[in-house]
Amino acid sequence: MNLLFIADPLESFKIKKDSTLAMMRVAQEAGHHLWFCESRNILWKENLVVADCQSLLIKPSSTSWFELGASEARALNSFSAILMRTDPPFDIEYLNTTWLLSAAVRQGAKVFNEPAAVREHSEKLAITEFPDLIPPTLVTRELGAVEAFHKIHQDIVIKPLDGMGGMGVFRVGPDGLNLASIVETLGENGARTLMIQRFLPEIAQGDKRVLLIGGEVVPYALARIPQGSEIRGNLAAGGKGVAMLLTETEKRIAEKLAPILYQRGLFLVGLDLIGGFLTEINVTSPTCFVEITEQSSFDVPQFWLKALEKAVS
Repeated sequence: MNLLFIADPLESFKIKKDSTLAMMRVAQEAGHHLWFCESRNILWKENLVVADCQSLLIKPSSTSWFELGASEARALNSFSAILMRTDPPFDIEYLNTTWLLSAAVRQGAKVFNEPAAVREHSEKLAITEFPDLIPPTLVTRELGAVEAFHKIHQDIVIKPLDGMGGMGVFRVGPDGLNLASIVETLGENGARTLMIQRFLPEIAQGDKRVLLIGGEVVPYALARIPQGSEIRGNLAAGGKGVAMLLTETEKRIAEKLAPILYQRGLFLVGLDLIGGFLTEINVTSPTCFVEITEQSSFDVPQFWLKALEKAVS
């Protein structure tokens, strides 16, 4: 297969734990041909969606770990599969890329995840489709609504809808200290919508990342455990990642959502669960392949590749 990875600059990869790099390595080892470009390199040209891309060779060196070929313009529908692995934020330029990728899909390209499905599933708001699985949740721009929610639940977490890696997440306890200031700052005085949830003390045991690949559930989750006084388990916020077998509750939730999301074109999904509650549905560039593989008997990149080969065939 010829696989095009649309990703962030290769120089920015954290090579010891980057899931996209793990995908690239396993695909190359299986004999597939790799290509690379950034989202800025996708364009509409002569009535085709084209990538100004380069062939990519992954090398064993930990310093100079990749080699790129000469740039060439190739129609997206000439690739066996296109993997959209650009990190959020999900801003207007990310949207523009998905619209171009949707045009490529109409021309016969196979894009994973399907761009229309990515647009339809806000990583924060998508959980509202499954209210029986989520903690008490409020979505609002209004300070008064947040204050009323806090009065009921006492201990809450406030986060922006477009954050990633735990960025901009605040906890407000029973004393309500700085509640108005946090809402006004994060919400830019009512200009931005926020998500507020009841604080889940089970975060101490980890914010679990559960991977769904090709409509199937990876049997191990990565518990991202907060360290010290931190409330965020995100690895980017200093959380410790520990691979764990799914609990029965986590397995039940994952098995319920996996076929639904896959049928919509979401080939790779990262569910976030705390204490058996669904808190996010990640569809842009889910991670944790390397950590789960290194700490368990389950090879996530191989599982991903077999599912991709099946989806493309």
